[in-house]
Amino acid sequence: MGPTARIDLSALGRNLQQARAFAPGSRVYAVIKANAYGHGMLRVAPFLAGADALAVARVDEAVQLRQAGIDRPLLVLEGFFDAAELDAAAYYRLEVAVMQPEQLAILRQRPLTQPVACWLKVDSGMHRLGFQPAAVAAAWQALRDNPMVAGGVGLMTHLASADDPDDPATPAQLSTFRQLCRQFEAPRSIANSAGIIGWPEAHAEWIRPGIMLYGASPMLGQSGEQIGLRPVMTLQSRLIAVNHFPKGSPIGYGGSWVCPEDMPVGVVAAGYGDGYPRHAPAGTPLLLNGRRVPLIGRVSMDMLNVDLRSQPQARVGDPVVLWGQGLPAEEVAARAGTIAYELFCGVTQRVRIEEINGQG
Repeated sequence: MGPTARIDLSALGRNLQQARAFAPGSRVYAVIKANAYGHGMLRVAPFLAGADALAVARVDEAVQLRQAGIDRPLLVLEGFFDAAELDAAAYYRLEVAVMQPEQLAILRQRPLTQPVACWLKVDSGMHRLGFQPAAVAAAWQALRDNPMVAGGVGLMTHLASADDPDDPATPAQLSTFRQLCRQFEAPRSIANSAGIIGWPEAHAEWIRPGIMLYGASPMLGQSGEQIGLRPVMTLQSRLIAVNHFPKGSPIGYGGSWVCPEDMPVGVVAAGYGDGYPRHAPAGTPLLLNGRRVPLIGRVSMDMLNVDLRSQPQARVGDPVVLWGQGLPAEEVAARAGTIAYELFCGVTQRVRIEEINGQG
């Protein structure tokens, strides 16, 4: 007995509709990088038919999709890093981001079987990838002059702090990018999930929803449920033991949690070997029989303990939700000092996957 990740594929379409509702005038790149944020890239791609295109981080991800028969527009957000990847991009008809002079040099030197579509990435203030504003005009011209580049080069940027509506960094980035775009006639893409939800002025011609497609909100202090999103992944397991300990009994490794009174303690078949965060503190909620119970003691590789004082009737085999339907992943992540993205991506291979196609 161990955890199961239930993947509600119908929720993907519902969440995509919500993304479109936030930005009704924009076209959509549905982001399925990092194995669709742990949900299974090849699993979810067919259920995002309502998107205009798909986006991944790396060329090899896009190649996997093409080889699996996904014949949709595909954008590679990190672009290509050598001639072989550029060749693959041309062969498999991929769109690529261009953000470094080295990529321009490869494009200039490499004859291709067919031109590739390109998005020029601008560093508007995140300072990770992209051309600095002063270098954008020259990079743009280099792409426009290159016969190996398909027409209609786009301009894109990425927001660093859009999850915080009060952070002045986002208006500054938007201003920088907007001023640059006045020089060019080009489609624009700015908004990730946080930009879509919190910054209407960032919507532009293309949006790039990622985490919100999977039912989680990127906004500080907000759950996906609060904005009409539905969790795609529900990680669940069961009680495998119910014990009764006297006051003063230490629980788990290191005895870091001590029973404050005579009490029942449950053992759940899930741990950091399955992707549950090891550093989740005592008090982190789980759902037992649909009701909250707190985590106690340290999370171990295969098991964790819960306080059963609120459910003394609990029995071996009772269902436990670690996050998902009824318990937002954002809340569990916040308790553990991380983000829902990491929880989803961290689910390990030994967790059984169950696909459902719920309605409503």
